[in-house]
Amino acid sequence: MNEDLLEKLKYPIGRFQKQGTLTAEQRKTMIRTIAETPDKVRRRVENLTDAQLDTPYRPEGWTIRQVVHHMADSHMNSYIRFKWTLTEDEPLIKTYNQKGWAELPDSLNGPVSYSLALLEALHTRWVVMLNHMSEQDFRTRLTHPEQGKIDLDHLLALYDWHCRHHLAHIESVKF
Repeated sequence: MNEDLLEKLKYPIGRFQKQGTLTAEQRKTMIRTIAETPDKVRRRVENLTDAQLDTPYRPEGWTIRQVVHHMADSHMNSYIRFKWTLTEDEPLIKTYNQKGWAELPDSLNGPVSYSLALLEALHTRWVVMLNHMSEQDFRTRLTHPEQGKIDLDHLLALYDWHCRHHLAHIESVKF
């Protein structure tokens, strides 16, 4: 497979672009993305068969099932990172082995309904928290072992992208 096509399949909306300080309007748009994502994911996967859920979105890529479970795993981690950052002084967060988690039995075989329910509850709480954060809260920083010091504006922008990125993966599979 040619490298340009593989890049487009891996990153259908492009790679994440680091953001600076966000405006209130940009934050509002990104929070709306997070709020709307669980319903969008549910609508795209709720009528798929197991065979369709077990279809990879690209050669040697995760299946749609794994993507849905990954979104729940990743967004749980992000929500906790927000909470740590809002309650601790520049916490050092822990990374996790995303590929390894996606290969565990719950991600390979588990019903997507579990992760859809988790996403709905998690995003509801996350959005409440995000909507009550101050300008200063979004400037609060954490230390990421690979990315260094980043603020919550950066993390919000990353997860706005992450939601849209994986929705595009799910949408890219034609049956």
